[in-house]
Amino acid sequence: MFKAELSDPSILKTSFDAISSIVDEVQIQTDSEGLRLDALDRSHITFIHLELKASLFDEYVCDEPEKINIDTEELMKVLKRSKSDNRVLMSLDEGNFIITFEGEAKRRFKIRLIDIEYEAPSPPDLDYPTEFEVPFSLLKDSIQDIDIFSDKISLIVDSERFKASAEGEFGEANIEYIHGEKITIDAKSVFSLEKIREMLKADKFSDMAIIKLGNDMPLTLVLRMVSEDGELSFLLAPRIENEE
Repeated sequence: MFKAELSDPSILKTSFDAISSIVDEVQIQTDSEGLRLDALDRSHITFIHLELKASLFDEYVCDEPEKINIDTEELMKVLKRSKSDNRVLMSLDEGNFIITFEGEAKRRFKIRLIDIEYEAPSPPDLDYPTEFEVPFSLLKDSIQDIDIFSDKISLIVDSERFKASAEGEFGEANIEYIHGEKITIDAKSVFSLEKIREMLKADKFSDMAIIKLGNDMPLTLVLRMVSEDGELSFLLAPRIENEE
């Protein structure tokens, strides 16, 4: 038996808004400790990890581990129908994922589970020279600034500043943020702006973002709840470009 109840649907909605824009289908794994998923997009550019602990939920019951194979677009269509003051109830019933919103009315949705051959992917074990925090809102603003001129973004960190920059045919944009962390090694990588934009749809998960960066290394972006009851992280491969 699996049953989970949340008083606020925004965590599920913001998580799967990002996830559904990156992958078509996922396997949500549940056990007594909570639910989690690991997924890799078809082009093998973005890896996603979501973990929601049992302690996040108002009520959580999972007698035995379950695997919920689901189409992320169909799930997101349902989650978009939630209202901010709704309670969300999730359960399984004969090959269906049941989501119920309780508010002014009780609305029940049944999403058919899908058959997928799924081996949960594992992220590469990377040793990063840098790790620092930036406000999530700063990242979102930076993406919109860079988007004026380019479809790729350079992320740079040195001992004092985190920088986002881009140069295009018609101009350039540069954003600098004093991070206040102890960083002894400079790092720079270039990434697809569109791929980072997909990740940043999860804007209600956390006010702060943890960034791990290295020279021409993947970007790791970690969003962690203040309560530490949930974590959403992304690993994005860099754009390797020939120097002209």
